[in-house]
Amino acid sequence: MKNILIKKLVLSGLLVFVFQILFSQSLAKIDISAEKQSVLNHLAQPEVIEKYGKISDAIWSYAELGLQEFKSSALLAKTLEDAGFKVERGLAGMPTCFVASYGSGKPVIGILGEFDALPMLSQKGRVPEQDPLIEGAPGHGCGHNTMCTAAAAAAIAVKQAIDEYKIQGTIKVFGSPAEETVISRPYMIRAGLFDDVDAVIDNHSSSKFITSYGKGGNALFSTIFTFKGKTSHSAGAPWSGRSALDAVEIMNVATNFLREHLHYTHRMHYVVMQGGEAPNVVPDRASVWYYVRNTDDRLENMYERVINCAKAAALATGTELAEVRCLTAIHQKHANKAAAELFQKNIELVGMPEWSEEEHEFARKLQENLGRKVQGMPTAVDSLRKPSRVFVGGGSSDVGDVSLVTPLATIRYPGAVPGAIGHHWSIVAGNYGSTAWKGLNAGAKAMAASAIDLLTKPEELKKLRDEFEAYSKDHPYKPFLPEDSEPPLDLNEELMKKWRPLMKDYYLDY
Repeated sequence: MKNILIKKLVLSGLLVFVFQILFSQSLAKIDISAEKQSVLNHLAQPEVIEKYGKISDAIWSYAELGLQEFKSSALLAKTLEDAGFKVERGLAGMPTCFVASYGSGKPVIGILGEFDALPMLSQKGRVPEQDPLIEGAPGHGCGHNTMCTAAAAAAIAVKQAIDEYKIQGTIKVFGSPAEETVISRPYMIRAGLFDDVDAVIDNHSSSKFITSYGKGGNALFSTIFTFKGKTSHSAGAPWSGRSALDAVEIMNVATNFLREHLHYTHRMHYVVMQGGEAPNVVPDRASVWYYVRNTDDRLENMYERVINCAKAAALATGTELAEVRCLTAIHQKHANKAAAELFQKNIELVGMPEWSEEEHEFARKLQENLGRKVQGMPTAVDSLRKPSRVFVGGGSSDVGDVSLVTPLATIRYPGAVPGAIGHHWSIVAGNYGSTAWKGLNAGAKAMAASAIDLLTKPEELKKLRDEFEAYSKDHPYKPFLPEDSEPPLDLNEELMKKWRPLMKDYYLDY
């Protein structure tokens, strides 16, 4: 028995010794330059984590809908300006769009940032059951309050390294409004805002710490169809009227029958925006807002068929298709493999934040209430995600257009509770407070470290550019956005006029 115990101890000691050798060898392989270490050290400071955490929470409390993000945009722009960035506001025809720049010359590295909320998702922070602050008001159901905040934190850390180590190049933050309605980036590209950019780091809130490459998400047309008819008494002389609402309903019937003949990658959904004011008056004006989604190569044909459904509805009802207003149109995302591989190394370098038991317990309660797997917060970073073999459709982002004009990949950083539902009160509850602070800080570290690599290692940037230029030969950028489209600045104006006075009492100052 004694001999067996001695053998076990010797074997155990040997295993520990071997592990120590392997661990020390793996550490030796990690090349952390002084410039990279400086941005990691800066972002690790408790006062820095708190500063950007409070900015994120303030934007969470503003919960401004797309193209109405006046307080959110102003806070982020001022934060960057106070740090020494040159900030240009009101770009590409959008008052809440900005670009903040620091440094000089090439290379130019961009970081994307978003800050718009979603309608109808008001929710108290860190409360694991549905409990709105204001019933029906907007809320940050996609974590955008953390995203441009993380981008600003990363860029400011890079700015300090540029100053300290005399790094040649420029860092830019692209403050991009209305991503939830995928509006801003096609107009920003049209305005030439990405013309001089060598590579872009995108970011998004998540319950994971991960990146990926390849084609993903659906391309999209966002269009409002408006019909014009003729009023009359609905009972006394209905034959004298021409119902614009009938045209909307027939269009919707036609597009729902159309689904049977569309490829499985498609998605199509709509809301009726206007349909009359009283049943006893035949409505002479009605409108419906469509999202038409598909792959890049199938989208335009599908969109044309939807337009034909609208024309047929007008013909059938004796009304006029008065307006086809395309708000935006975007491509799928084409994420750069070399960029994703570089970002993955920095994700692994940064590692998953350390969550407190209180944070795990909140996550477990939320997961239990949602009927999801009860597991707490995530404990390890994910491996690099490869493209799916079969694309079956899904959501959309206007990041896709940027990926076709410059190399890009997305760093998804943690903070959201695993199992929380996108565009849902559960995301609003979790993307506030301590987990959001830690998650966006981890994302900022990975972005800042990646930006330093691209600014200081020409061979790394060359990998991205070579891949992008080869890919662009077969995938040249052709905007889907019609030339006569303009940013729909009025889109959420009335909604925010309704909610802003009620929400002001809940604003968090920074």
